Amino acid sequence: MDRRIREVLIVGGGSAGWMTAAMLAHALKQDCAITLVESEEIGTVGVGEATIPPIRLFNQTLGIDEREFMARTKGSFKLGIEFVGWGREDSRYFHPFGPFGKDFDLVPLHQYWLKARADGETAPLDDHSMAWHIARAGKFSHPAPDPRSVMSTFDYAYHFDAGLYAAFLRAYAEARGVTRVEGKIADVALHGESGFVESVTLEDGRRLAAELFIDCSGFRGLLIEGALHTGYDDWSHWLPCDRAVAMPCAHPAGDSNPTPYTRSTAREAGWQWRIPLQHRVGNGYVFCSSFLDETRAGELLASRLDGKALADPRGLRFTAGRRKLHWNRNVIAVGLASGFLEPLESTSIHLIQANISKILALFPDRDFDPATRDEFNRVAHGEMERIRDFIILHYKLTQRQDSELWRYVSAMPIPDTLALKIDHFRRYGRLTARELDLFAPPSWLAVHVGQNNLPEAHDPLLDYRGIDARDWLARLRGAMAGEAARLPSHGAVLARHCAAAV
Repeated sequence: MDRRIREVLIVGGGSAGWMTAAMLAHALKQDCAITLVESEEIGTVGVGEATIPPIRLFNQTLGIDEREFMARTKGSFKLGIEFVGWGREDSRYFHPFGPFGKDFDLVPLHQYWLKARADGETAPLDDHSMAWHIARAGKFSHPAPDPRSVMSTFDYAYHFDAGLYAAFLRAYAEARGVTRVEGKIADVALHGESGFVESVTLEDGRRLAAELFIDCSGFRGLLIEGALHTGYDDWSHWLPCDRAVAMPCAHPAGDSNPTPYTRSTAREAGWQWRIPLQHRVGNGYVFCSSFLDETRAGELLASRLDGKALADPRGLRFTAGRRKLHWNRNVIAVGLASGFLEPLESTSIHLIQANISKILALFPDRDFDPATRDEFNRVAHGEMERIRDFIILHYKLTQRQDSELWRYVSAMPIPDTLALKIDHFRRYGRLTARELDLFAPPSWLAVHVGQNNLPEAHDPLLDYRGIDARDWLARLRGAMAGEAARLPSHGAVLARHCAAAV
């Protein structure tokens, strides 16, 4: 008997809805009707403008040309994130995409840097990152294919207009057979025995039925929570920021070279993002409402822009955490409907991508096998927990004591999974990895060192190697600086290859 799913209904548009629709249209090439219902009256959050490198695989899987994508979304390139004021008020460091240098021995490179530092070396860890050499100079180039070149030791992602990305993917999906329905959902019908969602009814009385439902309705979780009452794991005791205000501004006068990186600046009650696109700069202040009200947050953000404001501050409320189930009965939540982690490490769009990938890897038939559903939830839960721990790391390692928020987070208890990682690094500089870690050891290294969680000792194995790497590290830094110096500016690359239509 044919048990294939023949009807999929995606509830909600925005980045989550149209990323899902585009990928399902690509994967389910025949015998499955894909419908997306959304309302123009309901706005989208639209702050997911900074990404991490896996987004490139998503676009490549869809066969999207990078230059066209960049032009259509007014995008720019991203080599990492600069963190300002997170360790101490006067500190700054870079979280690069890609490793620090290139390992040349059994012992990781950073262990040689730690030993050199103990022996008097003053060059910061950042200076061993090709991504930072390029970013600091305001340059850009694609990584080299030759693994022997230092130009192969970095990765990149994008900044883009999330609304334009959704529109771009809508055109892609509709060209491949996805049907869009305009309307607001007024009712959800459940099966009397199984509790599965059978259909949704729109305000005008139209009824849309399906076998599989993808909930992309944002924080509301119209199906996963509103209809199925799945429940929510609240993580605000670890991640107390629960509000954001966002507003765009123009580029600084005379600046035709957008920075090829995101910036996160620690503030009195949270942190401020800066995301440069081709046509504007995205700005936002993520903060804790226990220590700052929204009106004042908007005033502070507006006073700290480096260009002319292009709109008034727009507020956003959230609770850090996740649904108790990402897949419940015949509903799978994607995007904000599945949970929320503040965008400190630009993971919002990646979490959409991750759940879409799991939908394809564990696509159900009409039997909705419980073992398949449970594996989906296990992996989804693990992914979010690992990202959660990485974000908490930034707060826990602060040495700031200048305001209530920073005093709270520096003293708060943390998950045992994170405490173990911090302890291992603090002892011997070892970077432990766990299943489902999105962020690789270089990312953890950047935050540990950048926020002054320096180890008490280097790896004992280093003392058996008999290698003095200080000269090698100096030559590495020189090679990276030389390569960065010869590259074109980021603005020139955008103008030549990716310029948005006027």
